[in-house]
Amino acid sequence: MAHDATHRGHYFEEFELGAEVVGPGRTVTEADVMAFAGLSGDYNRIHTDAEFAKGTPYGARIAHGLLGLSIASGLASRVGLAEDTVLAFMALDWKFKAPIMIGDTVSLRVEVRKKRRAPSMGGGIVVLKVHLRNQRGETVQQGTWRLLVKSRPST
Repeated sequence: MAHDATHRGHYFEEFELGAEVVGPGRTVTEADVMAFAGLSGDYNRIHTDAEFAKGTPYGARIAHGLLGLSIASGLASRVGLAEDTVLAFMALDWKFKAPIMIGDTVSLRVEVRKKRRAPSMGGGIVVLKVHLRNQRGETVQQGTWRLLVKSRPST
C-alpha cells in the first residue's frame, strides 16, 4: 500500500486485498484506565479497585474492553491507514478475547479483506481484519472494521 506525502492516510485505490500492516506498540497505563473511567463514566471496580480486583479471576485490575478498542483505533491512525482519508467508520464486529492488564503493551495487525467502490459516497468501502495483541503475541481483541475511504483526487 504505497502512498504519497501529501496525505497521511491511504486512498481507497491504494488499499490492496491481502495487504498487512503491523503497527507500533503502546503500553496501557493506570493513568489510561483512570482517564477512560472518567471519560466514559465506567467506574466498575474490576478497573478501578485494586483490592476488589485481587478477588477476581484476573487477580488484578484490567483495562476496560472499550479502552482496548479505542487504543486499537488510535494505533490504526499511527500506522497511517486512516488519517485524512477515512470519511466514516461505518461498522465493526469486535470480540474481546482476553483481558488487557495494566502494564501490557499492545500492538495492531491489520489485513485488508474486502474492497467495494462507492463513488456516490466519494470513494469506497474497505473491510479490515484487525488484531490487537499483547506483548506475548496473544490476541486480546479482534474483529472487522468497515470504513468509507476517500477516492484519490483526479489530477
